[in-house]
Amino acid sequence: MYLPLKPVCIRPRKDRTNLIHIQYCYNNEQKTLLDTRISIPIDCWDKKNLCITPNLPPSFGDSKKLNKSLQEQIRLVENVIAFARQKGVKEIGIFTKEYYSPGLDIFNLNDLVKKREQEKKQKQNPKINLDFFFQIDDYIESKIKKVCKDMPRIYRNMKDHLLEFQAFRGKVITFDCLDLTFYENLVDFLSFEYVQKRRKERIVGLKTNTIGKTIKQLRTFLRNRIRKRIIPPIDMDGWTILEEEVDAIYLTWNEIKLIQKVDLSGHPHLEDYRKDFVLGCLTGLRFSDFARLDEHDMRDDMLYKKQEKSDHWVVIPLRTTAVKILKNRFEKNIPVLTNAEFNRHIKTIGNLAGLNSLIKHSYKKGNKDIIQVKPKYSWITSHTCRRSFCTNEFLAGTPVELIMKISGHKSVKDFYKYIRITPEEAGNKIKELWIKRGEMAVLEK
Repeated sequence: MYLPLKPVCIRPRKDRTNLIHIQYCYNNEQKTLLDTRISIPIDCWDKKNLCITPNLPPSFGDSKKLNKSLQEQIRLVENVIAFARQKGVKEIGIFTKEYYSPGLDIFNLNDLVKKREQEKKQKQNPKINLDFFFQIDDYIESKIKKVCKDMPRIYRNMKDHLLEFQAFRGKVITFDCLDLTFYENLVDFLSFEYVQKRRKERIVGLKTNTIGKTIKQLRTFLRNRIRKRIIPPIDMDGWTILEEEVDAIYLTWNEIKLIQKVDLSGHPHLEDYRKDFVLGCLTGLRFSDFARLDEHDMRDDMLYKKQEKSDHWVVIPLRTTAVKILKNRFEKNIPVLTNAEFNRHIKTIGNLAGLNSLIKHSYKKGNKDIIQVKPKYSWITSHTCRRSFCTNEFLAGTPVELIMKISGHKSVKDFYKYIRITPEEAGNKIKELWIKRGEMAVLEK
């Protein structure tokens, strides 16, 4: 079936780049432009063959991959149009404009249409659904496209905690019942009664910081509903966000070298995990960022990366080892690793490297101090990379503001949460500064 669809590049911007659109002429007089979210320089569009030319600068992407994406998007538009015709939609152009997006899952289009129709009916009806959990679902849906992919999981954890609390108290949660007593009872439940899911052994109660995250997200949700005038103002004075300093390790350069040089000939499947761990320690990137690097992120031995969590660009200078690891990764086209696999295997590597000194950590659960003693390798996670980078650079004397430019921290307070040094290291650091300033005999001069 012929469809009047074609990619076009017809709206140049002031910076001499163009957004590529898919033009859909749905009758002799009407047409619409569908955004592909692909941007290129003006002179990199082949008007005759309607494709991106091979001379596309690497910073804009790979021309072959982008042309393939264009063709896939055209097929996706064809499927949307076919769906509209099957459903007897009268204004197919308007329908396509409303529902098409490059990331659309065509198999979920029917559900998406039903949901949008329900939302439209609800907007036409002045009566608002004030069901507490309906509003939470609506809030989560409104945030999905605006936040990093991990945030919806945090929102859903909040919802799960509240559902469990509702079942425990045997009373429906409504906006009217949200007061200081509700807050205190919720914190008590999460601290002493909540049974953690998907655990091999029965664990009751959440850590203080986990409870703090739930309260933080609940307050943010409620303020959003208040700003939208869905609910009246709620007095949340006294709804403290619980927080405690987290015990977490970092690895010194000598310990990172042990991991880099440990013999893995008997465990070849661990090699890629070892390289990625060392890369994380050399760049300070979060796992979600360094696990998804591609060749276009590296230019002139510098790494240009938009952080997934903060949506913030960082430019990271690369040490020789990091360059070698990245080039090897790009040449081998190593698949994306999962965080769970990474955390499991890097502990094995740390064990093989001999990082087995006993480390004692503690955390609060309710009013109790929970103490755990485990070998150092057992405490290693993907986040150890980021803490190690920040701490080692701090100990080396790199100015904090420069480290933050690379790590992407927006506040000094958040940055210092990552610094993990022992009292002995702090004492030695101060002694070095005294020697450098010639102040070891300050009172004897």
